[in-house]
Amino acid sequence: MSNHQKVIGVIPARYGSSRFRGKVLADIAGKPMIQWVYEQASQSKTLDQLFVAVDDARVQECVEGFGGKAVMTGQNHQSGTDRIAEAVERIETDIVVNIQGDQPLLDSKMIDEAVQPMLEDTTVQMSTIKTKISEEDYNDPAVVKVVVDENDFALYFSRSLIPYPRDKVAVNVYEHVGLYVYRKDFLLKISKLPQSYLEKIEMLEQLRVMEKGYKIKVVETKSLHAAGVSVDTPEDLAKVKKLIKEMNNFDF
Repeated sequence: MSNHQKVIGVIPARYGSSRFRGKVLADIAGKPMIQWVYEQASQSKTLDQLFVAVDDARVQECVEGFGGKAVMTGQNHQSGTDRIAEAVERIETDIVVNIQGDQPLLDSKMIDEAVQPMLEDTTVQMSTIKTKISEEDYNDPAVVKVVVDENDFALYFSRSLIPYPRDKVAVNVYEHVGLYVYRKDFLLKISKLPQSYLEKIEMLEQLRVMEKGYKIKVVETKSLHAAGVSVDTPEDLAKVKKLIKEMNNFDF
């Protein structure tokens, strides 16, 4: 197809994570965590290329050691988005997928689901994923919620419960899964904007986009593994190791 839009995936992999230093290199069943993420992401049907945006020679060496492509970036980025923007600046592409580097059990189908609206509609500048959650997560601030309009564009993202069922009516609450897709020029534009008011309050960088009046398309994933464990602490790592052990030859 002559009008093929090039899609690249970028995994930001910062060595000096504030809560768990060097976590991207943490061993899980004989492989570093970043390799798990890379191998899961590489199963996507829509990615033309996959890179890891690194800030440390140790991570670069690890990625290249298992046959991955690494792009060195600066160490002082405020967010993964900024790191990715630097990584793709000189790479020719139409669409960029920001793949979290701390989700070793990532389901690659979610990448394809999130990219789809961008391929179908060139006016969509950015897209992401949501999944339905159960009541036990309603009041957990680590589980980010999203509400959308009738065309599936985000109305708001929050760590609080949204929508709030005032009269205890039945309600569908969705978690925002932090996998983002951008048009390259849009990504470069938003990465240069200063942190916004709501972004600083909720500590959610996607609010910067919305506060500037841009729209974010939100796709409900069909994946059963959507809320895959994010490794933020050594406790999370132990959880993932246990999961993988239970799954044995786990395969999506």
